[in-house]
Amino acid sequence: MGRLAHAMALESPLISADVVEVQEFPSLASMYGVRSVPLTVINESIRALGALPEADLLQKVLQAGVRPTPEGDAGQD
Repeated sequence: MGRLAHAMALESPLISADVVEVQEFPSLASMYGVRSVPLTVINESIRALGALPEADLLQKVLQAGVRPTPEGDAGQD
């Protein structure tokens, strides 16, 4: 998972990736409620447990990047 996340980060300036060893950073593990690994957290809100295939991780990243537009702004530049 870490290699794939880093590969995505190399391809896009909109993506960054960090891999954290929970044994070395137990406070982060506690903060994110890590119960098992691997756990992928995207934008503090999307969580994926386990090793994901590339297509599934890409879908989660795209999901994280979608932001709703305010009403009335659709189609305006």
